[in-house]
Order: sequence, then C-alpha cells, then structure tokens
Amino acid sequence: MTPAQATRPAPTQTMRVHTKAVSAVAFFKYGRRIVTASKDKTLRIWDVEKRALVEGLFEGHSDCVYSVAISPDDRRIASGGEDKTIIIWDVDSKQMLFKPLEKRRGWVRSVCFSPDGKRLASGSHDERVIIWDTETGAVLSRLDNDNWVCCVAFSPDGLKLASGSLSNIRVWHTNNAELLLDISINAHYLVQIVVWTPDGQQLVSASDDKTIKFWDSSNGIQIGQPCTGHTDKISSLAISSDGSFIATASFDKTVRLWNTKSHQQIGQALEHTAWVHCVAISPSGELLASGDNAGNLQLWSIENALSAAFGMDSSYDFYFAHRSKLKLGQNLYAEALSDANKVIELNPSSYLGYELKHAALRGAQHYVSPSEVEDAIRRIIHTQLENAPLRLINTSTGCLCNRDAQINVFTESTEYKELLHSSVMHGLLQTESVKEAVAKYFSWVMLSHRWETKEPLLHDIQGRGIYDLDPVGTVVKLQKFCQVARKAGYRWAWSDTCCIDQNNNVELQQSVNSMFIWYHYSALTIVYLSDVSPLSESGALANSIWNTRGWTVQEFLAPNIVLFYQADWTLYLDDRSCNHKQSGRIMKELERSTGINARALVDFRPGTRDAREKLQWASTRVTTLQEDIAYSLFGIFGVHLPVIYGEKRQNALGRLLQEIIAHSGDITALEWVGQPSNFNSCLPAEISSYKALPYTPLSLSERDMQKL
Repeated sequence: MTPAQATRPAPTQTMRVHTKAVSAVAFFKYGRRIVTASKDKTLRIWDVEKRALVEGLFEGHSDCVYSVAISPDDRRIASGGEDKTIIIWDVDSKQMLFKPLEKRRGWVRSVCFSPDGKRLASGSHDERVIIWDTETGAVLSRLDNDNWVCCVAFSPDGLKLASGSLSNIRVWHTNNAELLLDISINAHYLVQIVVWTPDGQQLVSASDDKTIKFWDSSNGIQIGQPCTGHTDKISSLAISSDGSFIATASFDKTVRLWNTKSHQQIGQALEHTAWVHCVAISPSGELLASGDNAGNLQLWSIENALSAAFGMDSSYDFYFAHRSKLKLGQNLYAEALSDANKVIELNPSSYLGYELKHAALRGAQHYVSPSEVEDAIRRIIHTQLENAPLRLINTSTGCLCNRDAQINVFTESTEYKELLHSSVMHGLLQTESVKEAVAKYFSWVMLSHRWETKEPLLHDIQGRGIYDLDPVGTVVKLQKFCQVARKAGYRWAWSDTCCIDQNNNVELQQSVNSMFIWYHYSALTIVYLSDVSPLSESGALANSIWNTRGWTVQEFLAPNIVLFYQADWTLYLDDRSCNHKQSGRIMKELERSTGINARALVDFRPGTRDAREKLQWASTRVTTLQEDIAYSLFGIFGVHLPVIYGEKRQNALGRLLQEIIAHSGDITALEWVGQPSNFNSCLPAEISSYKALPYTPLSLSERDMQKL
C-alpha cells in the first residue's frame, strides 16, 4: 500500500481544552496524564485514561504561557511565558512552590528540568540562558547568547545543555558554563526547538526554514540530509523514548512523523484545522498529543497512524520492536510478547523479533502481576492506618476524608502509580520500600490548641473544602494550620474540632481512647498558642492558657516531634529547629512551668508506673467538660475505659484511679489531700488533691531511735 492509497489517519479524540491557543504540551512519566499550557494564561492537567480534565487550573501567569516542563518525579511543573516570569508549581496542590522567579527582560520561550530534577534551565528573548536551583529558586549560572533563545534542553546525563537561537545551536557544560559547541545552521532562521537523542550522541533541531536537522553532539557536524516536507515553519519537535522516530508540529496545520535513521517521513501528515503549536510523544510511544491555535488538544494513536500508512508492511516492524522493548522494561511480559510476535509476523527474518520474544518468555517465568502488587500495597496501607485518626483533612484540597477516601486519593496519585510500576518492573515486591512510601504518603500532622468559641465542627466542613470557607474567626486558625502543614510537606492534617463526629458515641469513645496513639504516631504536632504575641520572650509559653488545659498534657507528651507557633503563625522564640523537643530553652521553660521532668517531656512512655507523679502533673489542669479531666489521662496511663459523658467528674476520676491501682498495684495514688469522692471514699473528689507533694516520712537516726 502506498501513502497515496492509505487511509487518512484520524485522532482518537479532540478536546477543546483552552479558550485560546494551546502553546505547549507534555506527558507525565508514565503517560497517564498530560499538562497543557495556553495563551489564555493557564495550565491544565488531563487524565489520558479517563479522557477528562483533572479538576482545577494552574493560575498565576499574567500573560500567555509559552513553555511547560514536568520534573522527573512528576511532582512539579515549570512554566514560562510572555509575562517574562518562570513559575514552579506543586502538581497536587496546583500552588506555586515559591514566588515567580525574577522578572526577565524578555519573553520566556523555553523551560527544561535536568534529569535529576534539581536544576531548571530557561531560555528567553533577553538573549540569555539561566540555570536555576529548583529547591530554592536561586540562580546557579547565566549563559549569555547573541540573540533570542527559543529553546533549551539538558543532555540525558545532565552534564550538557543545548540552546537554540537565531542561526545557531550552542552546547554548554552545565558544571562550569564552558561553551563546548557553537553550531551554525548557515541560514538566517530561528532554531525553534532542539532535543537530544536518548543516547546523547545526537542533537535534533527544527527551525523556521521548515527543516529538521541532525547533529553529532561531540563535534557539531551535521548528520545526513535534513527532513523536509513541511510547508510552513516548524513550531515543535518531540522524540520517542528509544530515539527511533520523531514528531514535528508546524504552522502548515500538520503533525508529521519521521524515521531518525533514514530521515524520511513516516506515513501521511496528521492534519489539523489550525496552526499546530506543540507536539509530545508518550513515554510508551503509543500516543501522540498535539495542541493547536484554536485551543484544541488532539490525541492520536501512533499505531493507528502507522497502520493507516503501511497496513501490515514490513517497514512497520520498527514500531512494534520499540514498543516491545518498552514493555519488557516495565515487566509487562504478555504485552511485550504480543509486540514481539508482530515483529516476527511482519519480518520473519528479524533476529530482533525472536530475541524480544525469548526475553518476554523468560521474564514471564519470574513475573509478579499488578494485582498481586496492588493487594500487597493495600495490606500495608491498612496496617499503616491502624494507628491513624479516623478522618483527616487533605491539606492540598482542604477536603475532609475518611480512611476509604484517603486510600482512593492515594490510588489515584502519582506516588501510587510509581510504586506499582516500580514493583512490577523489578519483578518482585520490595516490601520495605513499599512500607516507606506508604508511611510517607499517609503521614499526618496533629493540632494542639485551646478551643475557642464557635470552632468549625464536622458538619461545618463535611462535603466542603476548608479553603472555601469564609476566612473569619476560628476558621482562619484551621486554614492556617493546614497551610502550615502543607508547606512543611505533609498531605494530611487533623484537628479535634472538626475531625471527630461528636454526636456518634461509638466514634467518640474510639477517638478518646486512641488520641494518645494518634499524637504519638503523627509525623508532626503543631502547638498553636493563640495568646502568645509575635516577638514574645521566653516565659510566654509558660503563661499561655494552652499550658493550663487538661488535654494538652498528652498532646505534647505523646508526639516525637513538636513545633510551637505564636498567634501570627510564626515559630515561638523564632526557633527554626525542626523539633522544639530538641530545644533546650523551650524544654526548660516547660519543665519549670509544668513540673514534668525533662526526660519525660522529650521521651515519654505511657503506663501506670509512677502514677502519683503523673497525677500531680495534671493536678493544676482544667477542662471545659468536667469528665474530661479523667478522660484526658487515659492515654498517659495507657488504659482503655468506657467514655460516659454525663457521669460527672468524681465517677470518671474514680474509675480511672481504680483502674490504675488494679493494674499496677501502686497505692501511691491513695496519697492525696482534700475532699473524698462520693464514688469511693478512699479516692479524692478532685484531681487537684494531688497538687501537694506525696508524704515522705522523716527518717530517724539510730541515736534518735534509742531515745524513743
């Protein structure tokens, strides 16, 4: 079948994704999602499998967005455009990681992450290439050019950086900014795009002269003849993950595929109805995405496009060989075997086809199926959540999630897909790495604070995002807490005001008896001191109302990591250490004000041992509900008892004390001064009866004994 006779290929889907031109497009690592950038000043993420928009826009640019790049770990996106700024975004929250990188003097035409994700290169109309630190936003180096910089690209090893400009391509050493190559294209045209082949041995460029050229990256010499066929300037170029073919987009309203060995066009042009600004190839080589001037995103099946061109011609075998290699690398042995058989069917004399088939058969013998990995991951998740609160707030979305909802969020996340992919790829389940990944994802932050009037309760936020609530009163405290937790790198947060159903007795009982455990296993506990003003001096914590409340004793004893925040959400005493339990100043202040020894403050162990001392710690504390003075101590003593609101203080305290004595045999709990309890006259009516130090009999000398 000749190209003239071939069926014209059609896109598998066309979507209107932006109100103005789609100027840039990129696939995420596993090809399941796409990010698009537009002249409408926004970025969007699209789910390829669901063919649907992932909710929410990336908004922050004040003018057209021209370029977009995804970090190697899929967690960040960089964008640049006509507003002369560069923004690095967090993918999950769609928020800027920090303020836009400094205003440039010209439009930002290109951004590119280094292979390790630690650096970002940008090229702009101010005739300069800049390499940035992606963690801090600091400038690492500036590389001057002679004209507009239209494109930048890191080499696969990250040691070199290529840039395209008017009439030339330059290659720099990224460590010392040394200019290694200055390649002249012998024409007064802009090099719109330059990419590296996966092996780093060649550069491929496309320019306004409507051609695609190949260059030896070691010496800058052109390789073979250019690819020709476009009738207008080429705006974008993408290369397959194995380097066997490329795709180009053009203002002639077409996308074309080219063989990188023969430099010949593959099949017919993929036609659009408007200028095509951008093109991308999925990592698997199965899909092609293109964006046009009308705001449309089109998805094309590369297999269908090639089939329309060649039918079952033997020249088609390179694509199935490419795909079989990729599937082998992903341990998808059944799919790799199917593609290898197609290579053999198309070209029975192909040694490569048989080699791929044997590799797929060998791999299948040691194969761990995705379903087995999924089951194992779910078991590990359920084990992790045994010590977690029943509900948590998603700090990115502000939505309250029960455990099932948390698991659903995880299974839709990049982290889960990477974990599943990695486990399947290695052909065995690496349990420890899965446990680490699950523990990191589901780690949570607890809030310790003093309740104020009209705190937001469960029914106030259920079904709504907390960031959508009016920022008034105590809602602001909840919003700021979640923002601080998110900024610290945590996805989940818990507040006693809204994460417990106070009207559900079973849940309330479970929560009271589990709260110590929740604080203990938290990744971080944030203590909010609403009455400690900014720039307070040492002593303000000791005098805070927070330090008088009953529940707060376990809230600072249970966690391993605690940070104290002042009323304006700045750190207490401006102590920027990662754990205030390691701060000598703060721990000494707490030791003096609470009477709790330093060792217990830092490394507390629950239990009924030294009961009298622990009761003394709580003797000056107060609670709003009278029974809570006993219930707040359940975790400290490591006991589980029924929670019976309405039983009154004496009954609650009496039941606790009886449990302590019964379990420990420690009768020092009977040493108290005050009114006896109606519950049991051997026990005190109030916790304050333990305020006095326990009685210690005077020891007499032998001589004094003889006098008696």
